[in-house]
Amino acid sequence: MVLNLIVFIALLAGLVVLSRKGWSLSSRAIIALVLGAVFGLALQSGMGNTPESISATLSWTNLVGSSYISLLKMIIMPLILVMMVAAVVKIEDTATLGKMGGLIIGVLLVTTMIAAVIGVLLSSGFNLSADGLVQGEREVARASVLESRQTRVSELALPQVLISFLPVNIFSDLAGSRPTSVIAVVIFGILLGVAGLLVKQEKPEAGRQFQRAMDIAQTVVLKLVNMIIALTPYGVLALMTKMGAQSNAADILNLIQFVLVSYLAIGLMFLVHAGVLMGVQVNPLAHFKRIWPALIFAFSSRSSAATIPINVSIQVNELKNHPAVANMSASLGATIGQNGCAGIYPAMLAAMIAPSLGLDPLSPSFFFPLVMIVAISSFGIAGVGGGATFAALVVLPAMGLPIELVALLISIEPLIDMARTALNVSGSMVAGTVTQRLLRIKT
Repeated sequence: MVLNLIVFIALLAGLVVLSRKGWSLSSRAIIALVLGAVFGLALQSGMGNTPESISATLSWTNLVGSSYISLLKMIIMPLILVMMVAAVVKIEDTATLGKMGGLIIGVLLVTTMIAAVIGVLLSSGFNLSADGLVQGEREVARASVLESRQTRVSELALPQVLISFLPVNIFSDLAGSRPTSVIAVVIFGILLGVAGLLVKQEKPEAGRQFQRAMDIAQTVVLKLVNMIIALTPYGVLALMTKMGAQSNAADILNLIQFVLVSYLAIGLMFLVHAGVLMGVQVNPLAHFKRIWPALIFAFSSRSSAATIPINVSIQVNELKNHPAVANMSASLGATIGQNGCAGIYPAMLAAMIAPSLGLDPLSPSFFFPLVMIVAISSFGIAGVGGGATFAALVVLPAMGLPIELVALLISIEPLIDMARTALNVSGSMVAGTVTQRLLRIKT
């Protein structure tokens, strides 16, 4: 066991050295994934170990992995509350909450729900599962998850489901006291943001101070998130070590399959965008040809927020959308209803985890609440790289599912996130184009 721990500590030290040499987080995370898998498989294959020594080794390596997961859980509620309020307050920065805003948000949310449906169906159709990937956590979580799910299933009638989403005691919900606490905090954040908008109308100076305070809070919370995400390579190394020691080659190949199925889901959503455009008599090929520079920039930058200036420029100059429509759709699309990050990704993860907990992802009691939660939680997802992780950290706890798979898949996020971001930007531009065509605003 001592030799095993020396090797593990040496691997951690190697990741520290790479960090000091300026290697990117995504590169170090991928290296950690490979090293952890190889080290774990080496433990499983022998290396002079007995089952007892492997178990003892994992008890120490799990200290790193479990600590990382605990930190991820710690930031969920502050992240949700601050991001929700900040997103709603900023809506008034571009236009008022009228027909234009309602239609843009409606298109974004409907397409995100379609993306979630595609994610669940493809995950189930290709039999993607978290079995083996989060093996240790699965057994620990099974009883508590089934118990919390049983409470909700017993109240399957839609009125009761909707009531369960409403906040009762926000301080209690911030502590995660009930299965629907996450969604309750989301709704409270939206209502608090709307209250901030009303104050801004009645008392402009107080409203501006509130918005500045939320901007500061958002900056601080995102800095905290980035501090924790910076620990990703070390957490991934520990998690992959455990997976490699307790799993088989099929579990590791499951990660590769997840990447391929994710790209298939993204491709299908681009076809959905084409269908929506055809519904408002816009030629999809001509549309995508005009927006291609924005999609390329989004693909390379992995940032919906950074793409906003190009997004607006192309909508105004190439798509001939009204500047107000272009600004609103680009801004809202960077934080609300992201088809790739807030739709496909969390839905696929939920559908992967559900079978390992004895749940059927296609059952009405799981499928419809998941799609609804994905839509609601898509408010306020950060428009920068890693937004999909934030979305998953909202959706999975709201469904009563463990978040261990989120921590593990952060390492392969860069392989998918580029295409997801391009899809997010395409969704915002589709929302702007649909709004322009339906409202027929003179440019």
